[in-house]
Amino acid sequence: MAGRLGRQGFGVDIGGSGIKGAPVDLAAGEFVAERVRIDTPHTSSPAKVIDVVLEVVSAFDWKEPFGCTFPGIVHHGVIRSAANVDKSWIGVDLAAELADRTGQHVIVVNDADAAGVAECRHGAAVGVDGVVIVTTLGTGIGSAVLHDGVLLPNTEFGHLELDCKDAERRAAASVREEKDLSWEEWAERLQRFYAHLEFIFSPDLFVVGGGVSKKADKFLPLLELRTPIVPAGLFNDAGIIGAALVAAERTPGLHDSAARTDRRA
Repeated sequence: MAGRLGRQGFGVDIGGSGIKGAPVDLAAGEFVAERVRIDTPHTSSPAKVIDVVLEVVSAFDWKEPFGCTFPGIVHHGVIRSAANVDKSWIGVDLAAELADRTGQHVIVVNDADAAGVAECRHGAAVGVDGVVIVTTLGTGIGSAVLHDGVLLPNTEFGHLELDCKDAERRAAASVREEKDLSWEEWAERLQRFYAHLEFIFSPDLFVVGGGVSKKADKFLPLLELRTPIVPAGLFNDAGIIGAALVAAERTPGLHDSAARTDRRA
């Protein structure tokens, strides 16, 4: 499989329930082969999760640089927060660990940031100038901010204060399920969250991702915002695609324009 970078990349998406990966056509923003998904270990310690990531990569015999997402702050490959995963992750240099185990250059990126890049290149935000805010509604609330296609990493808007709590403790999709909220009740919480973001950032577009975005018709029409708000175009594929795109951009020596994520779609 040598020589694919510039045409193909590879992304792995670490999630709370599953770890998924696939080779990606970087120009088209599509999977080249059906993704592989393996359940996230119940005790999601670094050692166990890394073993699963390697299993996903090995399933495709991938021998080149790749990207990997993580659900927390990622600073130069090092994990700096673990709000919804095992606390032993804090301080782990995941990029170095994966590079050491695979012998390849590895880029690790926040999961919502990866989704944001993918949505701006190949999803719901293609061709949108200005400020785009992508949010992922799931166990928590992830966020990505891009200005004219350029990512501002690790924004973590799910930890903004809402009703004296982290916003994700009030308005994440998991909260709707746990508290058995109606769509209307949940939309009231989302209204406060998105109105707050709108006031602070004056974005040009909101994109809403996460599994619940497949039911966007049940709650997005209930929101009253000046800013257009739309469901994600790539759904749960965005993390894998975005990880592959970011890795292609940041891999030393890679200059193929089809692989660069700073290219306007």
